Amino acid sequence: MQIRPEAAGFVPSRLQHLDRFLQSRYLETGRLPCALTLIQRRGEIAHLSALGQRDIERQQKVTEDTLFRIYSMTKPITSVAFMMLVEDGLVALDEPVHKYIPQWRDLGVYDGGFIGTFKTHRPQRPMLIVDLLRHTSGLTYGFQQRTNVDAAYRRLRLDDYTSGAVTLDGMIDTLATLPLEFSPGTVWNYSVATDVLGYLVGKISGQPFEQFLRSRILDPLGMKDTDFSVPPDKQSRLAACYAATPEGGMRLQDDPQRSPFLKTPHFVSGGGGLISTLGDYLRFCRMLIGGGTLDGVRILSPKTLELMTSNHLPDGKELPDLSVSLFSETAYAGVGFGLGFSVTLNPARSLLPGSIGDYSWGGMASTYFWVDPHEDMIVIFMTQLMPSTTYPLRRELRTAVYSAFA
Repeated sequence: MQIRPEAAGFVPSRLQHLDRFLQSRYLETGRLPCALTLIQRRGEIAHLSALGQRDIERQQKVTEDTLFRIYSMTKPITSVAFMMLVEDGLVALDEPVHKYIPQWRDLGVYDGGFIGTFKTHRPQRPMLIVDLLRHTSGLTYGFQQRTNVDAAYRRLRLDDYTSGAVTLDGMIDTLATLPLEFSPGTVWNYSVATDVLGYLVGKISGQPFEQFLRSRILDPLGMKDTDFSVPPDKQSRLAACYAATPEGGMRLQDDPQRSPFLKTPHFVSGGGGLISTLGDYLRFCRMLIGGGTLDGVRILSPKTLELMTSNHLPDGKELPDLSVSLFSETAYAGVGFGLGFSVTLNPARSLLPGSIGDYSWGGMASTYFWVDPHEDMIVIFMTQLMPSTTYPLRRELRTAVYSAFA
């Protein structure tokens, strides 16, 4: 890739500060294994740097073609897949979810009790398709660790998609036996909702979810290295994943030579199951910033993307007004939520540089991307450290990138 910072409207010396900052604060101190950063603006690659090692134990440097667990950066891809079905006229955003999952027709809202003794009341309205896309469904994640419903998810391992403990179909059936945390549309809570979208893509399209992604998005966009598992001929490129320690260091969390991602998954997770590369995810983002088109291939209409990147929280509220989540992949103030992305509504309230309408999301292993249509800019950051809340990397990245504008 040709690097042209001046043509993209950046000061080269200020972009170099980003690498020095990451190197001195995170890599030399043993806080991060690697940092792969790309900035594209006005169609030009302004910055591309590969720092550190993708596998510390085997002393392998990170490279542009390194394979990363992108975890929740899978969600925007799944959301795009679902909106393709909306464009096909096969489903609508205001339809009840139980139209497609009949066993969910009588889901109640948690009143009290524990697994096996839950008490519920009727929701104010049924869960709608749009609730799944914007995380207002009443579903949750077990790792939220906030309520007895969260505890039931953990006990039943509903969001444990790497161990083979549950399948996607099994999760759907089990959720029919559990209460919602709140009446749909009243609260924002990060959840397994995007996994449910993946299930619905398969059910509505009539083909397995992973096949739909391959035929309708991944192959047309040339995302040749993105999949739910790593084939044998690519295993040498898979990064190791690390977990932060209380002392400020790292420990190996997932050895690339023994990773569950080397096998075809039992649970195909639209919420967090994809492996990808920097180059592949750039192609997905280029399609987004291109109004749904890349290299002559149309994935979505620009009006559909405009809808997806608008704030869909009820009454135009920001996340702090509605969120009960203890964990999310975004800061809250000045931020709303669209159909698969967080959306900046007010940079001043977020206390971060950016633009009204820029949209983003990240993954559990500290990966992150954002698209700023106003500045015609894409930024992608890849590393492998869990959890993503360990360091304020996303805030620091935004500050450094916008500070480098000419």
